[in-house]
Amino acid sequence: MQRLSRDQIAARVARDIPEGAYVNLGIGLPTLVGAHLPPGREIFLHSENGLLGMGPPPAPGDEDEDLINAGKQPVTLLAGGSYFHHADSFAMMRGGHLDICVLGAFQVSVRGDLANWHTGAPDAIPAVGGAMDLAIGAKRVFVMMEHQTRDGASKIVERCTYPLTSLACVSRIYTDLAVLDVTPDGLAVRDIVDGLSFAELERLTGLTLTDATQARADGLPPITQRV
Repeated sequence: MQRLSRDQIAARVARDIPEGAYVNLGIGLPTLVGAHLPPGREIFLHSENGLLGMGPPPAPGDEDEDLINAGKQPVTLLAGGSYFHHADSFAMMRGGHLDICVLGAFQVSVRGDLANWHTGAPDAIPAVGGAMDLAIGAKRVFVMMEHQTRDGASKIVERCTYPLTSLACVSRIYTDLAVLDVTPDGLAVRDIVDGLSFAELERLTGLTLTDATQARADGLPPITQRV
């Protein structure tokens, strides 16, 4: 079994973002997705610090210190892109104007509860940022993360033990081992890395899963009309 690298997880997420989508990429792992969007597919990237129409990362030496994403990383701006006030950016997020947000996570539960801002450890630095606004405002929430902690515990759990970001908000989970949909009947596995059996994935996850690897790859309903 060969686990996916972080860039390979990002490429897998990028593959599922449809034409015409308005997408927020959260800080951390999700920022990698922008570099893997399929050429020719028109996708509008949003950043909570007040950008719409972000392009791929700049080439080394071409960074603009005044053009950064929410993670303070240098970005580019596509033709037609725009800057706006932080409050306007949050109005977009809270108003249901984003089709997808891609967030990292410490834990995701079987019902799609999300914990991604604090581990509860005494020495941890809480950093919720705009995650709560994105989790409740975006039409779909994609989570990308490693499947297990460094200690081998599954980050996909029956019930989150860390402070929650939002309840029942996650649509799909992308890890270094699999892609799983959150459904009313539990977690449905869409993809598994080569060399990993479904039974072994269940064992590593510690939960009962449904094998949906033969279902349609997109698996999600079409984007509804934006408001």
